[in-house]
Amino acid sequence: MSHRMESAPREVLLFTLEGQRYGLPTEDVRELVRAARLTPLPRAPAVVEGLLDLHGVLLPVLDLRRRFRHPARPLSPLDHFIIAQAGARRVALRVDRAEGLRVLPPDAWDETPRELPGVGFVAGAAKLEDGLVLVHDLRTFLSEAEGLELDAALAATETPS
Repeated sequence: MSHRMESAPREVLLFTLEGQRYGLPTEDVRELVRAARLTPLPRAPAVVEGLLDLHGVLLPVLDLRRRFRHPARPLSPLDHFIIAQAGARRVALRVDRAEGLRVLPPDAWDETPRELPGVGFVAGAAKLEDGLVLVHDLRTFLSEAEGLELDAALAATETPS
C-alpha cells in the first residue's frame, strides 16, 4: 500500500465523536473553525454533508458520523470543523469537539489496528495514558469513486446557472 504513513505521527489533534476519541496527524490539519451553516451540494457522494464557505473557498464537509456508522444528527452550534488535507484535497470534518493537540511519545504508536476487520481509514492507534485513540489516515477516507463523484458535484456548482 503506497499511501501508508511513512512513520508514526509525532503529534495528533484529538477530537470526539459520539463520546469516542479519535485523532488526526497534525501535519494533515490546517485550522479549526466553529460550526457554520452548510451549503447543500446536490449529487455529492453520501459521505459529503455539504459545503463550508471558508474565507470564500467552498470546502466539502465529510460526514464522519456516516463513515463510522454513528447515528446522524443535525449540525449544532457547538460542533467544530477541522480543516484538513486529504491527499491533494482540502476538506472540512465536522466533529463534536476538537480537544487539542497531543504529542505522542515514540512508544505510544501502534500500527496494528489497520489490520482489524472493519477499521478502515485508520493509520494506527496512539496509546495515551488515558486510553487508546484511533488515528485516521485521511488519504484513504474518500474512495476513488467518491472522489470522482465529489469532483463532478463540485464542478457542477461552479457552472453559472
